[in-house]
Amino acid sequence: MRGVAHAIAPILLALTVLCPVSSLAAPLSFADLPGWDQDDQGAALRAFVTSCPALADEPEWAAACAAAPRQTDARAFFERYFRPVAVPARGPTLFTGYYEPELQASPVRTARFAYPIYRKPPELQPGEVWYDRATIEGQGLLAGRGLELAWLADPVDVFFLQVQGSGRLVMPDGHVMRVGFAAKNNRPYRSIGRELADRGVFPAARISARMIRNWIHANPADGRALMWTNPSYVFFRPVSLDPALGPIGGLAVPVTAGRTLAVDPRHVPLGAPVWIDTDGNQPMRRLMVAQDVGTAIKGPERADVFVGSGFRAGELAGSMRDSGRMFVLMPLAGATLANAGARE
Repeated sequence: MRGVAHAIAPILLALTVLCPVSSLAAPLSFADLPGWDQDDQGAALRAFVTSCPALADEPEWAAACAAAPRQTDARAFFERYFRPVAVPARGPTLFTGYYEPELQASPVRTARFAYPIYRKPPELQPGEVWYDRATIEGQGLLAGRGLELAWLADPVDVFFLQVQGSGRLVMPDGHVMRVGFAAKNNRPYRSIGRELADRGVFPAARISARMIRNWIHANPADGRALMWTNPSYVFFRPVSLDPALGPIGGLAVPVTAGRTLAVDPRHVPLGAPVWIDTDGNQPMRRLMVAQDVGTAIKGPERADVFVGSGFRAGELAGSMRDSGRMFVLMPLAGATLANAGARE
C-alpha cells in the first residue's frame, strides 16, 4: 500500500452500504476472467477463510463462509458461491506493491542506532489532526518522552517503515520484534516519489523505492526536506504474531503474501475475493482477497498487492507499478445456495 499506514480494523458496514451492487457492472461468467483456469485458487481460499470471522455479521457472506473451511476444490467452491463483477473505474487501475520490512534495530539508542520509531503519544486523540512530520521531527516534539519503541540505523528506514505500516525488527541479540500500526497524525499522505517526479529528478514511470532511497542518501539535507514534504506520520505498537504469519491488515487478520490486496472499501468490500488482471513488468492474473486498506489507496483506480516480508519482497514491491483491472467475486443470494444445497 503506497503511503500506507494500514488502519486497524475499520468498522465493516453492510456490503450494500460499502459497495452497492447497483454501482457495479453486470455479473460476468468465470470464463470472462483472463487466466482463471490457470490460477491456484487454493491459496486464495485459505486467505478467504481467515477473513470470514470479520464477516460474521454480514448475512451476504454466511453461506460461503460456512462452507469454505470444508472445501477441497477451491475453484469449484468460488464458482459455486460467487459471481464475478467488474469494478467500474474511469480508467485502468494502478497496482503497486507493499511489504513488511525486516530491519536491524536496537531497544536502546546507540552510536549506530540513533533514529527512533515512536509509540502513540497519550495526548493524541482518535481522529485528531496532529502536528505534521516536519514539526514533529524538526522541533523534536517526541524526543525524551519515553515513547521510543525501538531505534533504527537509518532515518530513511524510519520513513519507509511508516509508509508500509508494519515491520520486523531484528535486535542485536537476534530476537525479532514485530511492530504494527498504532495511530497516525491524520495528516494527508503525500508521495515523495511523485514529488521527485514533479521536480523532474526521475521520470514518473521509472521511479522505484530503491531510486528514492539512493537519492536521499546522496543528498542528505535535501533528502530530509523531501521526506518532510509528506506531512503524514505513523506511530507503532509491538505485535505478538506467529513468525510464519504476515502482518495484521485492515480487516484485523494477518495478510497473505501474493494473495492479499489493499483496496478502497468504498468501492471493493473488505473480505471479498478479487480477481486481478494486470499488465506490465510483473503481470498478474490471480485471485486475491481484499484484506487491507491504505492511505494512498483511494478510488477504484488504485490497489496494492502484499508481496511478503524482508529485503527481496521490498525490492519487488518497490518496482511494482502496473495497470490492470479488478473483478469482485460477489456472494450469491442465500436462497439460491439453499436450493442448490437441497439438490445435493
